[in-house]
Amino acid sequence: MQLFYNTTINESTESLIFDKEESKHIIKVLRKKDGDILFVTNGLGYLFKTKIILASDAKCTVQIVSFEKAPEPKIQLHLAVAPTKMNDRYEWFLEKATEIGIQEITPIICDRSERKVINTDRFEKIILSAMKQSNALFLPKLNPAISFKDFVKQKKEGIQLIAHCEETDKKSLKSVIRANENATILIGPEGDFSDKEITLAIEHNYLPVTLGNTRLRTETAAIVACHSVVFLNENS
Repeated sequence: MQLFYNTTINESTESLIFDKEESKHIIKVLRKKDGDILFVTNGLGYLFKTKIILASDAKCTVQIVSFEKAPEPKIQLHLAVAPTKMNDRYEWFLEKATEIGIQEITPIICDRSERKVINTDRFEKIILSAMKQSNALFLPKLNPAISFKDFVKQKKEGIQLIAHCEETDKKSLKSVIRANENATILIGPEGDFSDKEITLAIEHNYLPVTLGNTRLRTETAAIVACHSVVFLNENS
């Protein structure tokens, strides 16, 4: 199934006109024609089955045939991850986390962050592309970048965890996460969180955790955390 995305489509929509760029892709690249079926999502869990009624590369028009709503995710998984020095590594994380099934992502700027500015528009395009490629129906939420200090002060629902590499008292991630419980997990930059940040997080009810016996890159740690939580809930 090839999935298309449109923010305006909903349960009451009867027909839909794709913009010029999407129309050209559908007709010229994919060579779709009148009567062909297209599947569309609005990123809110809906899958719409549509039929092309005007195969125009300027304004491809489809008629809604039917729709269905996917079940809501069992939990809300929120990863707050420091931007990496090499942008492509963070983009890889965004892509893979979307494929695995994350709900929310926040870039956090930390004491040891080497990158403090992000391209939100590009990140959103990567997340959208990954959602469509993996046939997911829920578009993850990407928040604006925020300082570590301001983020940890925000109240979150469910368990709050900070993964770091310091030789202090920590529990394994798998020993503290539970099925059907929302989770917020902090992942630091290449140089890890500072002692000050770890202390501040603990003061705001974050539990220190380890992701394993080896030292992981930022983007790898984020994916390990994401998969661990999603896998637990898929099999609960």
